[in-house]
Amino acid sequence: MSDTAISPAEDEAALAAPFVRCLVRLIRAQDSCGSWEGKSDATLLADFIVTRKQRQAIRGMGYPDPDVLWRLDMFYTAVGLAIAERFRPVTSPIVEMKTVRTSGPCFSRSGSSSFCPDDHRFGFETFPQLGEAGTKLVDDATSATEAYRNEARA
Repeated sequence: MSDTAISPAEDEAALAAPFVRCLVRLIRAQDSCGSWEGKSDATLLADFIVTRKQRQAIRGMGYPDPDVLWRLDMFYTAVGLAIAERFRPVTSPIVEMKTVRTSGPCFSRSGSSSFCPDDHRFGFETFPQLGEAGTKLVDDATSATEAYRNEARA
């Protein structure tokens, strides 16, 4: 992760990226009370930005915060929606992020602890990194789906 400063123009360009627009639409769709109605896209996505210093201050023990699990869910659901927008197959998340009391947090297996140890620190240094990460996942999934079009439609 770079320590170079990101200009406001780069942030604006990142916020206009198709994946980030999809993530913003998904978050706004979750607002049933209208509490996010007047807020900017950058404000809605601010929780997705976790600096290196903030990341170091977050304890990695115990169950992840429900807000972190919500952000993980929104991010990967937005990936699925962006794939659907681009390719038009029916997509849905195949992983649900939730705390499992008996085995540990996220992606737990019976009798073992989490194999997602960094879930407490989920976030990106900048808006451009958020957009790049989501876009890369969408691009990879779309190219794999294109390569195996018949199997994807099955």
